[in-house]
This record gives sequence, structure tokens and C-alpha cells, in this order.
Amino acid sequence: MRKIIGLALAVLFSSQIQAGDAAKGQEKSAVCAACHGTDGNSPLGMNPKLAGQAEKYLVKQLQDFKSKARDNAVMYPMASNLSDQDMADIAAYYSSQKVQHTAVADQYIELAQKLYRGGDADRDVPACIACHGPQGNGMPAAGFPAVGGQHPEYTITTLKSFRDGKRANDENGIMRDIVAKMSDEQIEALANYLAGLH
Repeated sequence: MRKIIGLALAVLFSSQIQAGDAAKGQEKSAVCAACHGTDGNSPLGMNPKLAGQAEKYLVKQLQDFKSKARDNAVMYPMASNLSDQDMADIAAYYSSQKVQHTAVADQYIELAQKLYRGGDADRDVPACIACHGPQGNGMPAAGFPAVGGQHPEYTITTLKSFRDGKRANDENGIMRDIVAKMSDEQIEALANYLAGLH
């Protein structure tokens, strides 16, 4: 009986640790603001916008930086100092913020919209909408990230990193398989289109 009660308390306690507190996360994210902006809307195109991103996805990325499953010389020291509760709190804060979108140049819309909504059958590339949703909000429960509003520069770098195998922390290699079939032109168009998708 004691073992059952102890197990029940351990499960309850661990679930409380995993629930993020956005107010505490705002305080804990002060050091993050230099690169990601105070509200998660990074002012620099090379740094990702975290505003509006799903908590589950953000926590996974922080855990992957800490474990080096996602190798990044800048993020490793930042994440290595965070507890699981810190990660949950920071993720809760950023997920509660609103991502800022930008206008999309006309030259990218036709190709990217076709790719995002319908894929490319000739290259066996599935539609992005299947995992990232109609407005690019992702699928939080599945851990698929929001992509709408993201900086084009960051998206281009990320997609090429998946394609080149430099980034390999995607679930079951999904993104690596997809992006391996995409051209540079498709990546550029898609990245620019996503900046305004909402």
C-alpha cells in the first residue's frame, strides 16, 4: 500500500513540475530576450521567434540542446543551466505570446502556397499543412511546431540543416526525409511565405 501511495505521489509531483507557469517563465526568460526578444519575437532573422510556439515543442528543443541531441554551441550553455521546471515555465511564457507576422513578397506566393497546401507530387513532397496546420500554428499535442510568422532566414537555415543532416532531432526523421526532396527554390519560397502565414 505504501508503495502505491508513494508512486501516486511521485506521479502527482512530477506532473506538477511539468506544468509551466507563464509568469515565472517571463522572469526566467530575461536572459533569452537578447536573442529572442522580450516577447519571443526575435529582432534578428537568424534567431527563431518563440512567441506562440507550442510548449511541448519548446521544452523538447531545450531538452535536446541540453543533452546535445540538437548540437548548438550558443544554446547548449543556456539550456544546460535549466531545470525541467525552468524549461516548462519558459515554454509556458513564450507559448502565451503572440507571434508577429510580416508581409510576403508576391514572387513567393504561388510556388509556396502550392507546396504548403498541396505538396509536390513530382518530388514526393507531402503538403506542409498536414503537420503544421492551415495557419501554420502546428499541432501542439503531436509536437509539430508552429511555423507561421517565423523569420525566413531562420527557416531557410533550419530546412537546409535538416536536408544536410546537421540537424537530426526531428521525430522519426520526418523533416529530414521531406526536405531532402526539396529544391533551394522551394525552400526559399516556402520560408518567405511562412513569414506571413496566419
